[in-house]
Amino acid sequence: MDGESAMRILGGIGLFLLGMRLMSDGLRIAAGPALRSLLMVATRSRLRAVAAGTLVTALVQSSSAVVLAILGFTNAGLLGLGQSVGLVLGANLGTTLTSWIVALVGFSIDLKALALPGIAAGMALWISARGRRAALGQALAGFGVFFLGLDALKGAFIGIGPGFIPDGLDAGSAGGMALFALAGTMLTVLMQSSSAALAVILTASAQGTLPLEAAAAMVVGANLGTTSTAVLATLGATAAARRAAASHVVFNLFAGALALPMLPWLLALSSRLARLFGIEDQPATELALLHTQINLLGIVAIWPLLPALVSFLERRFGAAEATDAARPRFLDRHVLGTPQLAVEAVRMELHRLAGLALGLARAALSREADADSERLAADRARLERLAEAILDFVPRIEVAGVAAIETVLPRAARVAQYLRSLARAATELAAVPDTPELPAGIQPPLLSLRALAERILSATALDAATPADTDALRPLLEAFEQGYQHAKGEILRHGSRGAVSAAVMVHLLDRISLLRRVVEQAGKAAVHMAALELDREGSPAAG
Repeated sequence: MDGESAMRILGGIGLFLLGMRLMSDGLRIAAGPALRSLLMVATRSRLRAVAAGTLVTALVQSSSAVVLAILGFTNAGLLGLGQSVGLVLGANLGTTLTSWIVALVGFSIDLKALALPGIAAGMALWISARGRRAALGQALAGFGVFFLGLDALKGAFIGIGPGFIPDGLDAGSAGGMALFALAGTMLTVLMQSSSAALAVILTASAQGTLPLEAAAAMVVGANLGTTSTAVLATLGATAAARRAAASHVVFNLFAGALALPMLPWLLALSSRLARLFGIEDQPATELALLHTQINLLGIVAIWPLLPALVSFLERRFGAAEATDAARPRFLDRHVLGTPQLAVEAVRMELHRLAGLALGLARAALSREADADSERLAADRARLERLAEAILDFVPRIEVAGVAAIETVLPRAARVAQYLRSLARAATELAAVPDTPELPAGIQPPLLSLRALAERILSATALDAATPADTDALRPLLEAFEQGYQHAKGEILRHGSRGAVSAAVMVHLLDRISLLRRVVEQAGKAAVHMAALELDREGSPAAG
């Protein structure tokens, strides 16, 4: 192979990868609203999860992108491990569609005649539209670039011939199959796309550059190599995401270990199936059938073992982060490109943040005189780190022209800021000790004010799964303000008459002012949290 052929192959791979990226990103954004429905289907049974994973991967045309999304959803707490495993199996089956496109379309039509109009129409829609229509335009342009890259690859392999394989290497021997399987794995790891690697393998085999046995072994290797993307993605991820990634690795190892020794028989079956279904019997078609057989064989063989696999994985990867309240449990970079799911992750993280803030506020109210200042300071530091993680995550979410998301994100950031202010006021309140002896006229309004504050904190439902009843909360907030003004008046009246010293008067005013700050911030956070729930459901925003 000369330098010109090598550059043409690399250029074709580059175009193919670019097309895959554009197509995958565009379809993923366009399908964003439907992903929640698919996830709901996936949670009903493992079989439905396999079907959903297959469908999504067939539509998005990238098993790596879908597996990364599954890891993100698992990391974000949107999927359980059982459902994630089913989706992973389906994603592996769905990626075989790329092989079929290459086999059935790549060698039977003029690819440029299909690619160039697709690029033109897609770019026109991408530039002129917004939101989902623009994303569909991006996907259409990517589809065109995909075929342009495939056409370049097809032309680049013409004339290279079988000399591409070293002399004396028997592709049908055990050693040869293992070597070519390793080559397929490395090719996929380098490209970070099994679809692109399969396109190269099928095209090279169809053009006579790779013997069929060698290409078949490389298909097995490509199936295994696709796990590298998931493994890399779990660096720094939660235990749940690492378990899901491990299931991906286990399945592909299992399927590869079954398929590699059976390759001669699987290839023979592929040839017979091609003739049976009236499909053109040529290398690319046989390899597409082989790719499908490998994944179907793996699913059928591992299916009875799935309960044991899930149970085994759930005992692995100790969730040390569960003891670290400051570490985000639901935020994951792989859901950033799917706005609806990214917002769901933020919402769940805000509930955790609200629980921390409410805990600080209750500690400040119940233990003002003897609060453990070191523990409260540590709790507030954890809350601050979690709030920073949320506020850093929110601006990175791809809005993709969706107006509802543009409304939700500022509200989510506002809730995080209110909770930070609540925590700050609570720790300051806890640091102010009680005044042991006060005139009889001051004590009752102070006790009443504190009791009302406790009622309001409960009514905010910040640490509950359901949002606060804002209609019931507002009268409580108004009653607290009246109680605050009454208590403040009593303190000033007693101070002006000398019933309490000026220092005590200032001390009491500081305490009720901080208590008022706690209640105000808790109330604002509750109102906007409730509105956030309504925004998420598509209802008019409240508050």
